[in-house]
Amino acid sequence: MSEAQKPVKVYYNGACPVCNASISNQRARMEACGLRAEWFDIHANPQVLKELGLGQEEARKKLHVIDATGSIRVGADAFATLWRQTPGQGLLGHVIALPVFRVLARAGYNLFAAALYRWNKAKGRW
Repeated sequence: MSEAQKPVKVYYNGACPVCNASISNQRARMEACGLRAEWFDIHANPQVLKELGLGQEEARKKLHVIDATGSIRVGADAFATLWRQTPGQGLLGHVIALPVFRVLARAGYNLFAAALYRWNKAKGRW
């Protein structure tokens, strides 16, 4: 199997309802297009984090994706990786990878992810 054919690996926190809904939507879009990906719920299966070299608590804070080349993408970059290969989302993925938009996307994602992490923790989801 060539590098381009390797499925991306997506590590998400299934205990977070917002994260879970977002990933369910992305997964459905990708599967509808015949795109292959491996989906790992790090809440239900923390042992999958060995490949990332992260503890569960750190991994809960942001989405992590290992792309087809084996590079780890985190947060906004992880979403951009998924969007670039998904029909109907490709343009968005390419736009937020542009330098000025990347800075804004990362900042926005990081603020939202931090607030979401605190909210989930306060709700006792983990």
